[in-house]
Amino acid sequence: MRRWYYARWDAYPDWSAVLSREERRWKQAREQASGGPRVLLASSIGSYAHAVTLESALAVGLTLRGAEVHTLLCDGALPACAECEASLYPRVGRFLEHGPSRDLCKDCCWPAEQVYKSLGIPIHRYGELVTADERRTIADLSRAMKCSDIRDLRIDGLAIGEHAYAGALRFFASGSLEGEAGGEEVLRVYVQAALITAYASRRLFRQSRYECAVFTHGIYVPWGIIGEVARSEGVRVVTWNVAYRKRRFIFSHNDTYHHTLMNEPIAHWEDLELKQAQDRELMSYLTSRREGLFDWIVFHRPSRQDPQEIARRVGVDPAKPIIGCLTNVSWDAQLHYPANAFPDMLEWLVATVKYFERRPELQLLIRVHPAEISGFPVSRQPVLKELAKHVPKLPANIFVVPPESGLSTYALMSLCNAAIIYGTKMGVELSSVGLPIIVAGEAWVRNKGITYDASTPEEYFRLLGRLPFASRLSEEQTARARRYAYHFFFNRMIPLPFIEPKAGYPIYRSRIESLAPLEPGATPGLDLICAGILHRRPFVIDQRDEPDERKEPQPVAATARSARL
Repeated sequence: MRRWYYARWDAYPDWSAVLSREERRWKQAREQASGGPRVLLASSIGSYAHAVTLESALAVGLTLRGAEVHTLLCDGALPACAECEASLYPRVGRFLEHGPSRDLCKDCCWPAEQVYKSLGIPIHRYGELVTADERRTIADLSRAMKCSDIRDLRIDGLAIGEHAYAGALRFFASGSLEGEAGGEEVLRVYVQAALITAYASRRLFRQSRYECAVFTHGIYVPWGIIGEVARSEGVRVVTWNVAYRKRRFIFSHNDTYHHTLMNEPIAHWEDLELKQAQDRELMSYLTSRREGLFDWIVFHRPSRQDPQEIARRVGVDPAKPIIGCLTNVSWDAQLHYPANAFPDMLEWLVATVKYFERRPELQLLIRVHPAEISGFPVSRQPVLKELAKHVPKLPANIFVVPPESGLSTYALMSLCNAAIIYGTKMGVELSSVGLPIIVAGEAWVRNKGITYDASTPEEYFRLLGRLPFASRLSEEQTARARRYAYHFFFNRMIPLPFIEPKAGYPIYRSRIESLAPLEPGATPGLDLICAGILHRRPFVIDQRDEPDERKEPQPVAATARSARL
């Protein structure tokens, strides 16, 4: 199995060693926190060592601030989860027959369980929260429903189908289940897992009356379902994810960051006046992203960055307008976004190519996302293969740079009059250097007054009809884009200096030798996170209070990879 190392203790924090030196302080903190605001850390998947590392540190930090912390772990009760992938099961039939119980589950729960036991944190388990009768009801329900109805399935108002469908796509690392052997059956398994999660988490919330539930992602099975249930039960939700910059994390209230970063109040950044030093700091960081020097995860290290050389290699004519087109990984985080102009990325790409076929005076330069082959998991539905099914032969004015290419995406876009994106984060960076951006999907730069946003196909084609643009973004527009970029990369990405980057996966570990850095007032980033969890404060750094962290550490290379309950 690929993830044998999860059972190794060096992937998890050794809290017993820390607490053995501060037993009296920790005992006092736990006694004082008993009966305090109750917080659930819904880690769920124990083999997510990076999640357990961060959430166990949060458990300590929250306890030291008077919160009574509990955790929730899966003990093998789920027939499918976000840890399951088709790449681990050459025969899908094996997965359908046994699920992860014979392999992944064996080394999943116990390492995380030992971490939380060493802290004395109450542990709740899925298997203890769902009865045998409920399991049978769930199995019957998942078998009885029409497969075509699953994606839109809502039970008691919970978006069961959306997260089950997203989980099945992630399993196959594909943007569609069509053509996948066992696709329908796997989807039904994810529906079962979603419903078990719903039963278990609802029972737990009603038994323990938590004030807040904290967990990673906020999508897929199980975390997306936990969020759905928590909100329905009046429990506040906080989600988190690893940020781009090393030692930093993104936290969000109420929903997954995929949604909140699109709709957060612009008041957080709109009036932010960047000083010259901050502007230099931003542009220096954006330049570093070409090599990923200060980032956790690097999908692509370009070997060629000279725009003119790249133009010759690709075959584009710099004398004619070039429009950049940046794709996403097809399976990634397929959630419902009501403002999307197209239902999915592939449909957008096909429509875009067919449009440019009728505009021979323009050149379309498609850069396929490098994470198709370097991401984790590797996509099993390559964009170019899917595009060829609809457009077997590309017109002469359309050029493609495949995911394995060593050409710099930044250099490619520097040749362009504008860029068209669906959901890539590159929109934040490219608008900061004045490149006009047309957004057709769920990109985070959307709704910021920076980009040209399309919510319907008609709007999208009207925007394309304006190409090429007469100029780049104005000084005022570019300054606005930089204010948002600074907010995004510096104020929304919260530093935790006791989290240390490491090569391989997991990409970080904790560097904690005492309780001192977790005490109130010791680490501004942790203070901010705990205040957000306990007091609903925004997860946004106030630059007046942020420590000077401009001297970044040396880079460590890492490659990502209608019923009722």
